[in-house]
Amino acid sequence: MEDVGLLIVRVVIGLAFFGHGAQKLFAWFGGYGVKGTGGWFDSIGMKPGVAIAVFVGFVELAGGLLFAAGLFTPVVGALLAATMAVAIVKVHGPNGFWNASNGYEFPLVLLAVFVGVALTGAGAYSLDALLR
Repeated sequence: MEDVGLLIVRVVIGLAFFGHGAQKLFAWFGGYGVKGTGGWFDSIGMKPGVAIAVFVGFVELAGGLLFAAGLFTPVVGALLAATMAVAIVKVHGPNGFWNASNGYEFPLVLLAVFVGVALTGAGAYSLDALLR
């Protein structure tokens, strides 16, 4: 049942991150697209904002799909964990712990999921296992 549990975690979180990447890159799902997201990155001191939006959007979009599929899981998990670490430091950290105050509670949970799956592996129901 561990492999089924890993599959559920990977697919749900991976597809959510695909959506976050699509918001940043294509303005899908209520997102602001590259220009809007880039402007926001600029506003929080992360410059050049558009280039960062493209990079993070690609990591989230492609990384989310790869994480869901369980392909290159250790590398993808580390990259997605890094996006959450930056989000904690640059956006959520100053607001305290709790998500209700836009704190770092939820990004920390996601970071833990990415690190945990990267360290344990994607499980039997993954492309990593199939290609092994």
